[in-house]
Amino acid sequence: MVLSDYFQRVDKAQLQRLTQGMGVPLVLLAIMGMVILPMPPLLLDILFSFNIALSLVIILVAVLTQRPVDFGIFPLVLLIATVLRLALNVASTRVVLLYGHEGGDAAGRVIEAFGEVVIGGNYAVGVVVFAILLIINFKVVTAGAGRISEVSARFTLDAMPGKQMAIDADLNAGYIDQDEARRRREDITAEADFYGSMDGASKFVKGDAIAGLFIMLINIVGGLFIGMIQHDLGFANALEVYTILTIGDGLVAQIPSLLLSVATAIIVTRENETQEMGLEIKEQLGNKKALSIAAVILFVMGIVPGMPHLAFLTFAALAGGYAYYQDYAEKQRAKEPPKPVVIDQDKTPAEVKELGWDDVQHVDTIGLEVGYRLIPLVDKAQGGELLSRIKGVRKKLSQELGFLVPPVHIRDNLDLDPNAYNISMLGVTIGDAKVSHDEELAINPGQVFGKLEGRATKDPAFGLDAVWIRPGKREHAQTLGYTVVDAATVIATHLSQLLTTNAYQLLGFEEVQQLLDMLAKHNPKLVEGLVPDLVSLATVVKVLQTLLYEGVPIRDMRTIVQTLTEYAPKSQDPDVLVSAVRISLKRLIVQEINNGGRELPVITMAPELEQMLHQSLQAGGEDGAGIEPGLAERLQQSLQQAAQQQELAGEPAVLLTSGMLRPVLSRFLKNAVTGLHVLSYQEIPDDKQVKIVASVGQ
Repeated sequence: MVLSDYFQRVDKAQLQRLTQGMGVPLVLLAIMGMVILPMPPLLLDILFSFNIALSLVIILVAVLTQRPVDFGIFPLVLLIATVLRLALNVASTRVVLLYGHEGGDAAGRVIEAFGEVVIGGNYAVGVVVFAILLIINFKVVTAGAGRISEVSARFTLDAMPGKQMAIDADLNAGYIDQDEARRRREDITAEADFYGSMDGASKFVKGDAIAGLFIMLINIVGGLFIGMIQHDLGFANALEVYTILTIGDGLVAQIPSLLLSVATAIIVTRENETQEMGLEIKEQLGNKKALSIAAVILFVMGIVPGMPHLAFLTFAALAGGYAYYQDYAEKQRAKEPPKPVVIDQDKTPAEVKELGWDDVQHVDTIGLEVGYRLIPLVDKAQGGELLSRIKGVRKKLSQELGFLVPPVHIRDNLDLDPNAYNISMLGVTIGDAKVSHDEELAINPGQVFGKLEGRATKDPAFGLDAVWIRPGKREHAQTLGYTVVDAATVIATHLSQLLTTNAYQLLGFEEVQQLLDMLAKHNPKLVEGLVPDLVSLATVVKVLQTLLYEGVPIRDMRTIVQTLTEYAPKSQDPDVLVSAVRISLKRLIVQEINNGGRELPVITMAPELEQMLHQSLQAGGEDGAGIEPGLAERLQQSLQQAAQQQELAGEPAVLLTSGMLRPVLSRFLKNAVTGLHVLSYQEIPDDKQVKIVASVGQ
């Protein structure tokens, strides 16, 4: 009464909480009991039948599950089933050795049936059959499944960082939202955990197959010893009785073991696609052409004299009939009229929508078009890494330049050469090149120790000599001194170089206003009253664009705004404001050029040349147009030679001139002399020592 009253007071939810999670502990407790306690033959029959049924259920679930990862508890189930079967081996061994002399049914009806019916009571046949099953299980199924598990686990773990980066790239590009990105990350983690567990679980199956062999040998030897010494049986009688029982016991355990090994092989060899195994086989093996050829071959074999005609001709008819059925079904589907489209009259618009501003195609701030052979570089399903590389380029440039670089809109263009790509900014092409997605580019950095076989080309970003090589030659090229990069890195580097050069075109009114708003959060008094009281927003944009055009980052917005606040009441000329800002940023400018060195090597101009340039400037040559053509050409050549000498010496090329000439010469020499920085005397920090390495015009 006390217990009944107690259970009446306990509701179903409490009972569920009490019993939840007790299944696995009870199974493990039962396994320990089978190992320690003697078991009656009837209970052994029940457990052996349960073991066979469990193995059948596991292999059927492995076949019918849509994705291997969906059967995520398979490693745990495999472990429990293996331990259960080994415990049954121990329990049955005890019964066979204790009561085997009493007859075939002493160890249970299941063992007797497998010993008498399956192998016909012939222990020699039983040994052969058991050995064959063991070899199939251990050397064929288990060995192959174990190797595939190991390789799959390694490749899955190695691919995790790339998959995570692809998800981040899709998220940053706006293709997916946070929930979808979280779900994909969970799928990747689950897949890695699953294949890692399968790598270990395959070792259970392999060890189980080895244990089956040793258990059989121990049982036969132990049975002979016990039968002949303890029960006075003859050698032949003891060998027959205990070998048949041992083989029956081994077959009862080995058949479920083989089923689990096959289930393991099925799981690890399937592709991680959302489709049942039967449908995959039907779609991929049901090729009507292959079936037709097979039917013809079977028919020819069937009519050969001496062959089993009925069997071969029957299967020839089945293969040919199924091929004909597939062909007939395809023709019928082609003849079917298209299904009528049902239009809901209530949802049909009364009239065609008029054109609006939404129908006008806006140009992309940054665009990347690729030929169809380069699509694998941007397709995450094919292992493309270009999206993650572009994300890294945007992040790096945003940190270096001081403003957020807009996203890159990537699309395929069938009008392009299949191996070509096109980089555009505001609808205008700023760079293009051709790459090979399945090859790597070996770039000559200036000094190499041999030549490479391949297609000679030029590095798109910097114009260096390069060679397209197969991936297998990568290590050889690196030993010769080449810098080897893949196609995705080539495109990303080219994009980075073009964006750095044309960064000033990316900065507009919206970006500048965002920079001012961010600065106002920490320095509200500094920004207050600047726009439009002291200077217009257009002037601020012009100043910042000019700084970027001259290669000066705008990370230090605090110093820039302070300088504009100080000098804007004196002048609204953007060039004057830019010069003032550059003087305020002189430490940053020189640091970017000289990497923090105390000594700054510079190139100067002879006083007579500077005087001539001043006169040309006063004559109206604001952009260098007033410079006499012959003088301009000689000036460019001399500065180009001096800059090349500095580059060979591993030092920056810096032209030092007056503050009045600096803006003019900077614009005049920007595209004429590569890598030349133009500074004024006022832009040299006090703690820097100037070393004149060349003088132009003397």
